[in-house]
Formats: sequence, structure tokens, C-alpha cells
Amino acid sequence: MRRHSTAAVVISLMLLFPVSAPGAVGEWTDDGWLKNLIGPERLENGDEFGCHGFEGVSTVEDNWVIEACKDYLTGLSDSSRWGTDPVSFGIPGDTVDQDTAESLVESGFRIVGDMISEAPDELSVINRNGGSLEKNSANIDLLESAEKDSLVSIWWRARMDDLKLREDKDTMTWLEEQDVWLTTWGEWHFYQKSSSDIEVNMEGEAIVATLSDTGSQWSVPGSVHIQFDGSVSEISYDSGTVFPEIGVSERKLKDGWRETETGLIVAIMPGSTVNIVLESGTDSISSSPLVTFNDLHHAVTIVGHHTTNLFQWSSDFQESELTFTWLIERPSEEPINWALPVIALGVIAAVPIAIRKIVEMDNEPDNVETTNQLPDQ
Repeated sequence: MRRHSTAAVVISLMLLFPVSAPGAVGEWTDDGWLKNLIGPERLENGDEFGCHGFEGVSTVEDNWVIEACKDYLTGLSDSSRWGTDPVSFGIPGDTVDQDTAESLVESGFRIVGDMISEAPDELSVINRNGGSLEKNSANIDLLESAEKDSLVSIWWRARMDDLKLREDKDTMTWLEEQDVWLTTWGEWHFYQKSSSDIEVNMEGEAIVATLSDTGSQWSVPGSVHIQFDGSVSEISYDSGTVFPEIGVSERKLKDGWRETETGLIVAIMPGSTVNIVLESGTDSISSSPLVTFNDLHHAVTIVGHHTTNLFQWSSDFQESELTFTWLIERPSEEPINWALPVIALGVIAAVPIAIRKIVEMDNEPDNVETTNQLPDQ
């Protein structure tokens, strides 16, 4: 009995170590959450996936990681509901050198952030100006002082090494209640271009608003405020399809229109023409591009830095309307713990010796005699 139980324990240890020891697959691995379940949900929410490189690699020293990060991301997910390829890249430091800038532009990136003070003209810089969403670090006073028509960019990171960071729920709740445009880096960037390209003209008794399709990387709506005297009879696309109405409380970018005291706000997709038929003629019209969608006070995005695991980074925001600019970083492979294979080899080598010793002990005369001896009745 003792022989069998002891041998079983030793053999179990021998089997345990090889199963527990991890195997090396490569230097980096993939975040499957980007492709499955969470990634599509975040895109539907209006989020954006940008890049932050490869874990453990300096982007400014090894520019190859820029194109590699783009290939990694596009192999798993679209970047936005407006476009396939990523346009935003997180760069450390306060400047972007010319070589890094050229690599970024060649790979299709147009936006860099988030503590940069100087970058070549071909790149658009978006800086962190809304503090952090981390608990005990968030600054509502800073958020309350946001300027009209500005983009507020808030920092977020779920983990730093083995430390899990907690979000500030009070700040989240406060943000969710504000009348602000919930957007992303890329959406904000291309919206400004689209808004400035909308043409508004008077044709008979109808106002015609057109946004040409210039073949931009992302097909993002722009919006204008059209001012005129009179009232609207009908609004439709050039194709005759009814143009949708936008609610005054709508905080996420979409195409459509709503009335104001002095006219209309019109948000239009690239490649579209909208006809606004008036009940009676008007003497004059004027239009001006809107910096923020729906003429909201300002825009807000939360930027997820070094996002190596989308589940960990987004799990606390699954029920939230807030939109995120996720800077995706390809995670490195877990390092092999070489101590485990060494211990396993030691156990394997010791097993025959241990079993032989157990057998010898069980076959000794004293043990046999003791085992066969019956207790007194």
C-alpha cells in the first residue's frame, strides 16, 4: 500500500511539471479580443483603433514597428466605422523626428499624440488636455474648464506591469451626463476637413448642400449651420430619399438635420447632396462650418494607451456611452520560466532512484515481519 501511494505521488509530480511549463511561440502574440466580440462592440459604440507599436520596442528608434503595427491591427479589425486603416499613432516624448514622421505618413498615419509639442507639418497633433481617468487622478475642474469648440483628450491605461489601475467612476458618471460630442482622434480630424468642404448654394426656392467625395482615408460626415429667413417644406437627399432628423441631445456623429432659431444644422456624408425646399423664397442665405457635431459645446475622447488586452482595458466601460481612442500595442509573448524545465528534469531523474529505494525499504525483513504481525485480541 505504501509503495503504491508513494510512487503515485512521485509520478504525478513528474507529469505535472511538463504540463505547467509554457512553450515559446514567438516574440509577440495577438489580442484575440480585437477580432472577437469586444472589438466589433467597440466599433459599434463609435470607438477608434489606432496604434501604439509593439510592446518592448521603441517606435522612434525602430521605425519598422510603425508599418508592423498597422499590419497587425488591420489583420484583426477595422480601425473605425468610418474607415478600415488606422490613422492615429501614440508617440512618446514631446517631438517627432523627420524619419519617424516619414514612416508614419508612408504607413497612412495622420495623427500623433499625446504629449507632443513639435511635429512636421504633414502630421496633426492631438495633445492630452483632460487629465486622467484613473481613480484619485481625474480632474473634473479641468474638464469643466474646457473651451468652446475644443477637443478634450483624457488619458486611460488599465494596467502598468502587474498593477491594475482603477477608473474614476464619479468622473465617468459626470462625463456621461454632459452635453458634449463623444468622438475620437480620427473622427475629429476628418470631420473638420469634411465640414470645411461643404458647399451651400441657392437654386430657385431650394437650398442645396453638397459634400464632394475626395477619396479621403475615412468617409466622415461634416456639418454646417445654414441661416435663412422662412420655413422648411421638405428635406431630402438628391436621390429623393428622406434626410433623417437629428435630436438636439444626439452626441455621436451621424448624418441628418435639425432646426435652430435662425435656420438649420445639416450634417452630410461625403459624396452626398441634400436639397432643402422652402415654403417660400428667401432673400439671402449664409452658412458656416461647425467645429463640433450638433453644435455641442466641445468634444471628448478617452485615449486607451498601450492597449495590449482589449478585454482588460475596456471591461469597466461596457455599459458606458463614452467613446474611446484605443492605441493598440501588440503584446509580447510571456517569457519562459526556465526554472520549471530544470526542476522537471531533476524530478524525472530522481523518480527511478526514489522508486528503487521504496521497493528496497518495503522488502526489508523487519518491515515484512512488522507488516505480517497481527495485533493482540
